[in-house]
Amino acid sequence: MRGRGYETVKVAAEIAVPIAIVVIWELWARSADSQFWPPPSKIVQEFNDLWVFEQFRSDVVPSLMRILLGFGIGSAIGVAIGVPLGMSLWARKFAMPHIEYWRAMPPPALLPISVLLLHSIGNLQKVSFIAFFCIFPVLLNTIDGIRALDPTLVDTARAYGIPAHERIRRIVLPAAFPQISAGMRISLSLAVIIMVVAEYFSSTSGVGYVLLISKNTFQLGPMWAAIVLIGVIGYVLNLAYLLAERRMLAWHRGWRAATPQ
Repeated sequence: MRGRGYETVKVAAEIAVPIAIVVIWELWARSADSQFWPPPSKIVQEFNDLWVFEQFRSDVVPSLMRILLGFGIGSAIGVAIGVPLGMSLWARKFAMPHIEYWRAMPPPALLPISVLLLHSIGNLQKVSFIAFFCIFPVLLNTIDGIRALDPTLVDTARAYGIPAHERIRRIVLPAAFPQISAGMRISLSLAVIIMVVAEYFSSTSGVGYVLLISKNTFQLGPMWAAIVLIGVIGYVLNLAYLLAERRMLAWHRGWRAATPQ
């Protein structure tokens, strides 16, 4: 009963705190009457007018497609590169300085180069840009997950004559997948951020583009509505990934629960 009461209080706090913040913001904004800080009720009205009906297909859908494509491509490349690097000490020693160099590069610094190299401000440039930065969390977590694998498992499988691709598919990837999944979750959040950066500086559509136009034309209502939408997109995508991860890693949680601590 005590545990159930704690969970009830926890859920109530998670709901009450955002509501309290919104109420305080509403009251303060109405009393301050500042054009730069519109009340949440006005932002919600702008959000409803702008995104629910008028510009959902023209701006929200392209942004979501860029996020999902960039995230999917970046995650696949991260796993594909991370597996051999995680299994080979010499390959890892050679590659890590290059990985750390590009991982530390700020996204805005590479944006002009991506536009020049791809000769476009269309989807190819933005999806490639998102995918590039989504690679690194998945790549590093894949390497660490494989390095944490007990070498005895791989050596035993090799001794029984199991082919290398089967060892990777049946032993290496399942053992490293919990950590790979953690990297993918980070990459998904990063994809939302990079999407905004790419659309803000090199786009003619999307949520980031609307944010830029609203800021430049001092349309503060649509600007705040775009900011709220970006947060909603990040929250919903993270929630969807957590639900999918719960199903994908059900075997892992069951194994840990059955393992003596």
